[in-house]
Amino acid sequence: MRQLDLFPSPHPLTPPHSEEDVLNWPRLLRSRRVGVSTFFRLLKEHGTAKAALDALPEVARAAGVDSYKICPLPVVEQELRAGRKAGATLVAFGSPAYPAALAEIPDPPPLLWAVGDTALLKRPQVAVVGARNASSLGLRMARRLAAELGEKGQVVVSGLARGIDTAAHQATLETGTVAVPASGADV
Repeated sequence: MRQLDLFPSPHPLTPPHSEEDVLNWPRLLRSRRVGVSTFFRLLKEHGTAKAALDALPEVARAAGVDSYKICPLPVVEQELRAGRKAGATLVAFGSPAYPAALAEIPDPPPLLWAVGDTALLKRPQVAVVGARNASSLGLRMARRLAAELGEKGQVVVSGLARGIDTAAHQATLETGTVAVPASGADV
């Protein structure tokens, strides 16, 4: 897994380890004007999400934003409750369960919700995606391709949409499939 080295820092980037960290990572990420790049930059500069949250109002003031409000703790607590109620596990960048290939992209998501067997995230993966309104030939081809990939040890990754995505998932339920829906784990 690559280390985000865009910004030199004496602080190594580590995933959340304490309950406080588990609350502060999403709080930082959900705070106004904090996207993925800013999230990682703040962690690098301040060492922890707590320290970054403490510095955030002054960072905002220096950028010309007055009356800055950090994401309220109840908002994050509700998100965590909803995720857990859905049977999901929070997977943080840098944790053993975080997909290595995903960590290599520019601006990887700091947090993912995972439902099911997170060990699948460590196996070789291939994406199979396609049209929602696929032809019957397209659906048959997607099922066959996905099944053969699964038999060869590949975990099929798709978006869980109807059509090609669904056919690929259904064909690899026994060998391993990962759905990456655009909605939250509780939807």
